Amino acid sequence: MIDQQHFDVAIIGGSYAGLSAAMTLGRARRKVAIIDSGKPCNRQTPHSHNLITHDGKTPAEISALAREQVLAYPTVSLRTGLITSASGSDGAFLLGTDDGLLIQAKKIIFATGIRDLIPEIPGFAESWGISAIHCPYCHGYEYSDARTGVLINGEMALEYVRMIRHWTASLTLYTNGAATFDEITREKMLAFGAEIVETPIASLVHEDGYLNTLHLSDGSSREITALYHRPAFVQHSLLPEELGCALTPQGFIKVDEAQKTSVAGIYAAGDNSGAFRGLTGAMASGTTAGARLNHELIGEEY
Repeated sequence: MIDQQHFDVAIIGGSYAGLSAAMTLGRARRKVAIIDSGKPCNRQTPHSHNLITHDGKTPAEISALAREQVLAYPTVSLRTGLITSASGSDGAFLLGTDDGLLIQAKKIIFATGIRDLIPEIPGFAESWGISAIHCPYCHGYEYSDARTGVLINGEMALEYVRMIRHWTASLTLYTNGAATFDEITREKMLAFGAEIVETPIASLVHEDGYLNTLHLSDGSSREITALYHRPAFVQHSLLPEELGCALTPQGFIKVDEAQKTSVAGIYAAGDNSGAFRGLTGAMASGTTAGARLNHELIGEEY
């Protein structure tokens, strides 16, 4: 059980990035506290893909095995909870939990992820991560040649539609209102077979998250199997900003090649600090953060 002892590193967030950092640090014989809220962003996703040795397993299966392996290292502990306060500076951080515990740590790794701002379309939230999806590398193969929609508008529409076209020719762009891209962009999308629908979406009909019908505001409907969307997002935790960590113009925590933030002693890994949203990317950034943080500690100790 985590108490008020001093830890080398506190890892806030115990999903793939946080657990990868914890394993690296545990193997480096560092005393590590992982604090996790238990609400990963992929909790609705039925299967994880594009991860060798685990392709097709559920996110819960993968994370359960990861926790078991990470916690086999005696210097690593995990607590379910929420960090509600953070103060201090490099070498002497103090974190408070929602149940009143105080955790002291020399360094912090934020692996807190991001929170997607889901469109307020009935049926979308229930389908998110199942058949309303964002990444063709994670989900595209399973929806190859399916009746597919892309929900996007603006200057990024062409790039996104062109990418999804690689997986299916049955493709419709839903701008959910008047298109805001120019005629040249429109002509390019029409040229490779994408239909463009500007009528707002009224609702999505699904069965256990699997889409079958898209209703438009004019009363018409379309059959649909998958709907791609890149939602806006916010940081899942405000604590990095409160501690002074800079954000990129896109809203990610700004990190260098070592996953170090702009604040001494604080690292970030996973979706909160990188645009590539996949398990492999999260794991790689967590491993990098753990190794580089340990190297920093060694430099301070010897």
